[in-house]
Amino acid sequence: MGVEPDAAVDVEADVAVVGAGAAGLSLALRLARPPAGARRVTAVLLAAPPGPFRAAPRTWCYWEAGAGPYDEVLTASWQRLRVRSGDGRAVDAAIAPLRYKMLRSDAFEALAGREIGASPHVTRVEAVVDRVGSARDGALVHARRADGGRVAVRARWVFDSRPPEHLPPARTTLLQHFRGWFVRTRRPVFDPATVELMDFRTPQPAHGLSFGYVLPTGPREALVEYTEFSRRALDRDAYDRALRHYTTRILGVGDHEVTACEQGAIPMTDADFPRRAGASVFRIGAAAGATRPATGYTFSAVQRQTRAVAAALHAGRRPLPPRAHSARSRLMDAVLLHALDHGRVDGPAFFTRLFARVPAPRLLRFLDGRTSLPEDLSVGLHVPVPAMLGSALALPFVPRRNSPAT
Repeated sequence: MGVEPDAAVDVEADVAVVGAGAAGLSLALRLARPPAGARRVTAVLLAAPPGPFRAAPRTWCYWEAGAGPYDEVLTASWQRLRVRSGDGRAVDAAIAPLRYKMLRSDAFEALAGREIGASPHVTRVEAVVDRVGSARDGALVHARRADGGRVAVRARWVFDSRPPEHLPPARTTLLQHFRGWFVRTRRPVFDPATVELMDFRTPQPAHGLSFGYVLPTGPREALVEYTEFSRRALDRDAYDRALRHYTTRILGVGDHEVTACEQGAIPMTDADFPRRAGASVFRIGAAAGATRPATGYTFSAVQRQTRAVAAALHAGRRPLPPRAHSARSRLMDAVLLHALDHGRVDGPAFFTRLFARVPAPRLLRFLDGRTSLPEDLSVGLHVPVPAMLGSALALPFVPRRNSPAT
């Protein structure tokens, strides 16, 4: 990335945040809420205007102990999870002191909009970024407004949350792909106190695994998703057939209406995501490896990463985003992905066994990368050791290959 010549600049700030998804909004919110005595930091949030470049509304789920900074805009939260094996055996788990939380992106955007709008530290600019280049003492961000007008932002530091055009080389890349229906039923059929985290009664694909996922927001309302871990996404008709089968044949919800839909695909990969794109340009969020490879969960890691970046900026330190997951966590995930991809483990049996034998709060902390080495070893006692060892021994000989971004 060469240094650009001096050019007309429309906006100058200490920080430019590119993209208004979970990572971009989280960082902008933290800069809009500086702690007492912090170094003053000005920021520009570059968010795509309404249209094809703005992401569709989506749901983020995460777990944390006690109250959190976004509780006022949660759709729902729960302290019980359920996993069902393929033969219908239910494993119910209380997760206190943790809570499993459901946050809709439009509610999060509204909260961020209110706080950023009231902050003297952060300015929002609606424009689509098409180029980020190094400049003297920082970087230049070039963007296009909805009316076709151009805007240039000069910043000391740039944090780019946009998905990469291509995923980095990896030994294993699967997709967690899904489609969900927001369902309203005629009669009460859902348990509002319990999330169906993984329901493996769905027909299993030839490669990978599938499960149902139910987030009940009331006795008659829920987000019902069909999810697969596999190499390729399905078309919309295939998802809808799977959802129709799951809601009517497996859940038996009876008469219902679908009030809204959401769909997505999350790369589950052992790729090493670069956190730096230039001398003053960093990546954050999923673009910087915040997605946990073995589960697809991202939101909690985004919070840790943006919290560290904001703290560095407010302290006047170099704000290189930290790795979202430890080396030990990434290695364990790489082994599991390889084992799943090569059929060494039965995915539904693997996850059902973990939830049946490991205390749920510990398992959730493990999935979030917050357990100690002894705790990791205690979880490891309940995995199929020969299969996992086989993948661990094979991994050093597996070449990293390029794969397309979703």
